Amino acid sequence: MRTLIWSNAFTRSFKRWIRKRPVLNNDIAEILRLLVVNPFTPELETHKLKGKLSGSWACSAGYDLRIVFDFVKEEKGGEDDILLLAMGTHDEVY
Repeated sequence: MRTLIWSNAFTRSFKRWIRKRPVLNNDIAEILRLLVVNPFTPELETHKLKGKLSGSWACSAGYDLRIVFDFVKEEKGGEDDILLLAMGTHDEVY
């Protein structure tokens, strides 16, 4: 099973979003759950990034909320873990 690894930057942005919009807490938790189960489920609109974020991936977590992440190899050779890099609006993360 995949594991979510929270970077310091993601943790800070997550706390900022929840502080400003506490009603999104359950929605974001559901998106993170979907990301663990299947990062390519159509609901997430997962896509590979280009430019300065080349090699990373992003998914939609609502109307104007994006989560940027990388796949990292698990030591045991199972499924890749997910390193959460950033969360914010389209303009904030790109």
